[in-house]
Amino acid sequence: MNGETNLAILLKSMQPTLLAEEFVFITLQQGKYGDAAQLNPIAMFMESEGMTLVIPKARADQYQQAYSSVFKCITLNVHSSLDAVGLTAAFATRLTEEKISANVIAGFYHDHIFVQAHKAQDALVALRQC
Repeated sequence: MNGETNLAILLKSMQPTLLAEEFVFITLQQGKYGDAAQLNPIAMFMESEGMTLVIPKARADQYQQAYSSVFKCITLNVHSSLDAVGLTAAFATRLTEEKISANVIAGFYHDHIFVQAHKAQDALVALRQC
């Protein structure tokens, strides 16, 4: 199943849901896949400067990992295709109007938007207005 590509349908049925947990982005300069499993990462991306992990804030605090901002995750509960055009632009534009940063990770089934924790409720309202 490839997911929805029609932008109008995606926007009408995206059903944004705010997750309860707080997350942070950290980097491990010499990191490689499989490192830091104890941090319970929900996402990983390799960059030339190091391995970026998205981890629960509680784990970062427990393992004394440095971070600069705290985020909440909003999942769009529509099965969007990775080939869909315009969804990210539409919700990013709406969040920009509210001066809310959007750090987006696309999974196979859903888009996940990490927003500043203190603006999470405002982001949820804004996304419901897309």
